[in-house]
Amino acid sequence: MLKDIHPKLPMRDNGVTRWFYLNQLGFNVFGNADFDSYLMMEKDQIQIHFFEFRVLDPKESYRQVNIRTDNIEAFYNSLLEKGTPIHPNEPLETKAWEQKEFSILDPDHNLLTFGQAI
Repeated sequence: MLKDIHPKLPMRDNGVTRWFYLNQLGFNVFGNADFDSYLMMEKDQIQIHFFEFRVLDPKESYRQVNIRTDNIEAFYNSLLEKGTPIHPNEPLETKAWEQKEFSILDPDHNLLTFGQAI
């Protein structure tokens, strides 16, 4: 019965979040982009929604999203070409649970882990 999920993550600044997801990750704005306190971004078959949380302390973040892909190498290389910072403790590597994964932190320290089954 369940068929889709759209995580909702906090953001301190709509413009900063929008720029990062557009320019560093290759997402597009979804829906109405005229809300300062809410933002919807999409890429391929996924959406991530953001709500304004101006007093957010990014150093106290435990938010994580796992995103699956069918071409992790190409996506990883496209991020490197754009200069997108890869999490220093989570470079592209094969994990014991038979996933090839890497992670990044967005401007609000939401951890995005991208993975592909091997």
